[in-house]
Amino acid sequence: MYELKIPKARVAVLIGKKGETKRLIERSVKCKLDISKEGDVIIYGEGLEGYISEKIVKAIGRGFNPLVALNLINEAYILEVIDIRDFCGSNVKKFKRIKARVIGSKGKARKIIERLTGCDFVIYGRTASLIGKSDVIHIAREGVEKLLAGSPHGNVYGFLENEMKKLKEK
Repeated sequence: MYELKIPKARVAVLIGKKGETKRLIERSVKCKLDISKEGDVIIYGEGLEGYISEKIVKAIGRGFNPLVALNLINEAYILEVIDIRDFCGSNVKKFKRIKARVIGSKGKARKIIERLTGCDFVIYGRTASLIGKSDVIHIAREGVEKLLAGSPHGNVYGFLENEMKKLKEK
């Protein structure tokens, strides 16, 4: 049994239209979900099923589309969550600026990171989250962390391109 809390705004997404998403997760992972309106989720599942279900629910709570979160069933996919506050402390102005920097103008930076790495990337609340294959996710995470730390966008894109080339050559 696993217990976790997701934002109230994401409860409806987790349940889905007429409970479709909840049933899809339960069937796909062979678990049982108990979801409260306040965002408390109890997962009944044994061993690996419970662990995978927890990752899927956490991903949906962090802003991912449920169909993207279901990629976590495949053991080649990993969820990475980065707390933006680790890069700005409690300074609200700095937090907003850094968050906007990672998203980019009209979501451009986010889209480029997704295109270069093949990872799905979501910024929700105080976190930046990635879902991607295990061989690529560390590269995407490092790129996002460089942006959060203040590196110029062009340098980060160059870093991502070079790392992906190296990976493909292996």
